[in-house]
Amino acid sequence: MYGKQEKKYLLAAVLAVSITIFIIIFSEEAFSAALEGLKVWWEVVFPSLLPFFVIAEILMGLGVVHFLGVLLEPLMRPVFKVPGVGSFALAMGLASGYPIGAKITSNLRRKKLCTQTEAERLLSFTCTANPSFMLGAVAVGMFHRPDLGLLIAATHYLSSVIIGILLRFYQGKDTGPVLIDSDNTGRQKMNIFSRAVNELLDARRKDGRDIGQLLGDAIKEAINTILMVGGFIILFSVLTRIFIVTGLVNAIGRLVMLFLKPGGINESLLLPLISGLFEVTNGANLVSQAQAPLLHQLIMTNILIAWSGLSVHAQIATVINGTDIRFRPFIWARVLQSIIAGILTLFFYRHFSLAESTFLPFLAASRPINPFYMALLIFITLFVISLLLSIGIYFFKRVRIIFFYHH
Repeated sequence: MYGKQEKKYLLAAVLAVSITIFIIIFSEEAFSAALEGLKVWWEVVFPSLLPFFVIAEILMGLGVVHFLGVLLEPLMRPVFKVPGVGSFALAMGLASGYPIGAKITSNLRRKKLCTQTEAERLLSFTCTANPSFMLGAVAVGMFHRPDLGLLIAATHYLSSVIIGILLRFYQGKDTGPVLIDSDNTGRQKMNIFSRAVNELLDARRKDGRDIGQLLGDAIKEAINTILMVGGFIILFSVLTRIFIVTGLVNAIGRLVMLFLKPGGINESLLLPLISGLFEVTNGANLVSQAQAPLLHQLIMTNILIAWSGLSVHAQIATVINGTDIRFRPFIWARVLQSIIAGILTLFFYRHFSLAESTFLPFLAASRPINPFYMALLIFITLFVISLLLSIGIYFFKRVRIIFFYHH
């Protein structure tokens, strides 16, 4: 009678109508949840992400990303099996949080600076949580334990890197040419610095926009993306509240408990788990309030941060819309990273009591975290370390080649 696609359309229509009815019935709760989502977006997301969205667009237009891509190719290609320009998405993603990694990856794919498979690999491990969210909002604001920020951030970042290394074995379907090629025959005899400068100049000539137009376009694009992110945060904040007040979360929780109870998971973590599947901030906050052992709370928190929530998934799906990047590998990567994050939490927690006595006095006396400063510091540190490693690998290979020819 109806095809598979038509049934999906009908199901989506029924869900949309049902949610609309529930929002009208629980209008007061929906309004309160929308205000909370708006507050999070305005006070945290907007100031922490907007500068990096603008900077990313400007650096792409100026050719700086192409320049860094050549310099970092010796590191990114063997480790993650992605082009050197992927380092920009990785560093910006780790420093500023989702969805900026997805935004940069989609731009790289649109400009054909990576293949479809490389973009899918890159997307899957560059969409990470904001450091200020883990160190400030979760550790300090929710758990009231500044020392936990180190454990949470280390677990999340390490699990992201592990996913990136594992995905080098992922074989997708490559389509389209790649414009940046560090082994290009015409420039093979140049040293890495000359090739990097030439790539920057070529990219700048192809872009062609003057500085004023480039800055204006960067701001417009950044504002549009930030507004889209804010809309998703508010929408999913309302949906999560509706699911809670209607009892849907509790119903799903009882079903999930049948599978988790044999593993010894505390029942008080069920509501945070279900809530965190939709929106990570609310889920992490509920985890911190649950009457459960600290180890269980940390495992659940790191699992939810690695999963990142359907709200973030929707943002990323919107960002990559219009490209040939497939969304399914990203979802499987989130599932795998959640498992790895839970295992790493167990490992780190064993050594946490020793680290606590060392770092707690320093962290307790530290000033409140400035999100932009923290993100900028991480961004610069990652790039300096990566650049030094990449150049070191390049010169090591050159020395080996010279040594081979002389013998």
